[in-house]
Amino acid sequence: MTTPGPPDPPEPSGPPPEPAGPTPPAGGVTARQVLGNPRIWILPTALVGVVAFLLSVLYMGGILNPRLDLHRLPVGLVNTDRGATVNGQQQNLGANITAAVAAAPDPDERVNWKILTPEEAQEQLASNKLAGALQIPADFTAAVAGLGQPAGATSARPTAVVLTNPGAGSLASSFASSIATDAAHRASLDLGKQLTAAAAQQTAQQGTQVSTASALLLADPITVETRVGHPIGPHSGLGLSAFYYTLLLVLAGFLGGNAIGNGVDVALGYTDNELGPWHTRRPTVPISRRRTWIVKSVMTAGISLVSSAVIMLGTIGVLDMDASHLPLLYLFSVCASAAVGLGVQAINATFGGIGQLVGMFVFIVLALPSSGATIPLQALPSFYRFLAEFEPMRQLSDGVRAILYFDARGDAGLTRAWIMIAIGTVLALVLGYAMTTYYDRRGLHRLSTTMSA
Repeated sequence: MTTPGPPDPPEPSGPPPEPAGPTPPAGGVTARQVLGNPRIWILPTALVGVVAFLLSVLYMGGILNPRLDLHRLPVGLVNTDRGATVNGQQQNLGANITAAVAAAPDPDERVNWKILTPEEAQEQLASNKLAGALQIPADFTAAVAGLGQPAGATSARPTAVVLTNPGAGSLASSFASSIATDAAHRASLDLGKQLTAAAAQQTAQQGTQVSTASALLLADPITVETRVGHPIGPHSGLGLSAFYYTLLLVLAGFLGGNAIGNGVDVALGYTDNELGPWHTRRPTVPISRRRTWIVKSVMTAGISLVSSAVIMLGTIGVLDMDASHLPLLYLFSVCASAAVGLGVQAINATFGGIGQLVGMFVFIVLALPSSGATIPLQALPSFYRFLAEFEPMRQLSDGVRAILYFDARGDAGLTRAWIMIAIGTVLALVLGYAMTTYYDRRGLHRLSTTMSA
């Protein structure tokens, strides 16, 4: 006996159905539909516009006219002139010149002249307290007196020496050199007027005439010689290696802190992980904000040991950057990079998604133009000099500069750098702990899915 099967389906009637068309993309929304939604455009456009405007104003505002913004650049005045008899009178023309230079009108206070002994000047050049100096040598008055000797007599031309300090930065040293050279030329012309008048009176009494060459020499008698007052190594980037090394430390702390934060969030299941077309999301681990911040902070401090060693390997081991006090430089690099990274973790824990943008302004956008590393602080507008009091890059740059160029002297900026690193680290830890504890107590947890172990 056979069991009957199901009845045959009825024959279709009417025209065949229309094709359904192409399958819509996952989610059912096309790119054109997304781009046609004005709300998609508003936030990114406004954010990028504001950031671009602020970057333009903040970066360019500090560099466009450093000569006009120059304020109280420290330049030394050193008189070693022993004096001599000029026109029958004992004189010390070096003392007269240094006093006249220091008292010259300076309504904008662009220069802070410091009258110093040779020992004091050398000390302040070696501790980064002077950008340069103008020195009058010991035989200056005697050389001036020799200009009036009879024809054929040999005498040295009066010389003023400009001492540079490349360790203070190429631009700071250049400003100081230019200022000191200009002051020496003005002093030469003023002295020339006196010598020309004296020579005219003498020739009138004797019935003789001054030659054209002698007249030109008397009118501008001083020659200016430039010397390096505090030398640095040839592989120091003309005084810029300290800035770029500091920038490496800040970037290692900033980028490393953000990378660590993102990596921990992926590992704990709070952020999706995308690598090319592959996408994964791990089970969410139940952990408080404070404990998450502690994990990220400990990792930041630990990885700073590695990043600082790698920076030194690349800059000193591979590129042969001039550096001394290597153990101290490594310790300083670790602490500096860790302080920046801890600041990043505290800011990200406080501000969440926009924390990276806030951190960028704190550690990069506001820090670079106020660092005083490429353009000296004295040549920055007052707003940037105010920022330099607390912005991290200025503090770290002073410390690196002291280690690389000024024999790791505390009074060259290293002591202040250590103090500011300590203050910055404490503030970062206090902010991170306080804000994450507050969020946890308010029940503002990060869990968005069922917790799983």
